[in-house]
Amino acid sequence: MNYNLTGFYALLRREVLRFVRRPRNTFAPPFITNVLYFSVFGVILGERIDQIAGVPYILFILPGLIVLGAVSNAFENASFTIFHGRWNRYIEEALTSPLSYSSMVGAYIFASATRGLVVGVLIALIGLFFTAVGVARPFYLVAFMLVITLLFAAIGVVGGLWAEDWDDLTMMNQFILRPLVFFGGVFYSLNEIPELFRQASLLNPMIYMVNGVRYGFLGVTEVDPNLSLGILSALTLVIVGVDVALFRRGYGLTH
Repeated sequence: MNYNLTGFYALLRREVLRFVRRPRNTFAPPFITNVLYFSVFGVILGERIDQIAGVPYILFILPGLIVLGAVSNAFENASFTIFHGRWNRYIEEALTSPLSYSSMVGAYIFASATRGLVVGVLIALIGLFFTAVGVARPFYLVAFMLVITLLFAAIGVVGGLWAEDWDDLTMMNQFILRPLVFFGGVFYSLNEIPELFRQASLLNPMIYMVNGVRYGFLGVTEVDPNLSLGILSALTLVIVGVDVALFRRGYGLTH
């Protein structure tokens, strides 16, 4: 047990330092991208839209942009580090150690979730330069941010094990993850779209994540935050369990 704790900390530290030591790759892209988002969608477009649900448009889109940055980076970090470890075969160092599978998976997930949370905070700080940012429901904000980053870090582990080449990683992020986020109510309210599209949107899990974080910041939501948090928490536990099972089976880890 002591070795598992020590090994968990060592692997977690290695994974955190891996992205902290490369700020140009980790933090510069979301910084530049979100400055552009706030400038174009928040300032320029916001002058035309004015308010949604009684909230200034630039403030309305802030939680969605935070979710977009946080989950994208949590997913990218986990999928990249798993696939890169397979590609260069240094993941075998962890696999041959006395670490339990749950400790290995936990280290990868927590490190990736940490990156997602740091990027989320960075985006919130960028938002301060464009609008006043407050926190209406701190418990819900923290709870949703923890759950969604852990969830997408866990999904990223699956992606890293499944990918056969670098193009697969790009495909998952660009053609699956980002469309779900953009159609997840980041830039619009569900009440502003036709009923048919509104009902279809409710099948998108991003709707519940974006609205959960929006509720934490603004106290405004279009779905039940307690139900959303419960479902997302359960889904996170399921995906983490899948990760541990895949590691135990050696799925994608052996050639």
